[in-house]
Amino acid sequence: MTIQTTRLSDPAVRAFVTAVNHHDREGFMAILAPGATMADDGTDRDLAEWIDREIFSSNGHMEVDNESDGGRSILARYRNDTWGEMCTRWTFTVDDDGRISRFETGQA
Repeated sequence: MTIQTTRLSDPAVRAFVTAVNHHDREGFMAILAPGATMADDGTDRDLAEWIDREIFSSNGHMEVDNESDGGRSILARYRNDTWGEMCTRWTFTVDDDGRISRFETGQA
C-alpha cells in the first residue's frame, strides 16, 4: 500500500519526493546540501547529469510503499519515460540543517 507523500516521516525525504513528483527542479535543488552526492546501483554518479536524465527530462515519479530508519530509507515504485516502472530502494543522509547531503538508489 502506498504511503501518501504528506505522511512520510522525514521532512527532507518528504520534500525530495514532493519535488520529484511535481517536477520541481528548484525545490529539489533547495533540499540538497552544497556538494551533495549520489549513487545509483552502488556506483557514484554525477548528480546534475543524473537528476536531469533520470528525473526531470524523463518525468520521474515516485510512489513510496515502505519507509524505515526514521523515514530515511524508502522502498518506492519509481517510473520515468526512459525505463518505465521499477521497484527501487532509496537511502538518504540528512545534515543537521535538514538538507540531503547524499542519496543512494537502486533496484530493490
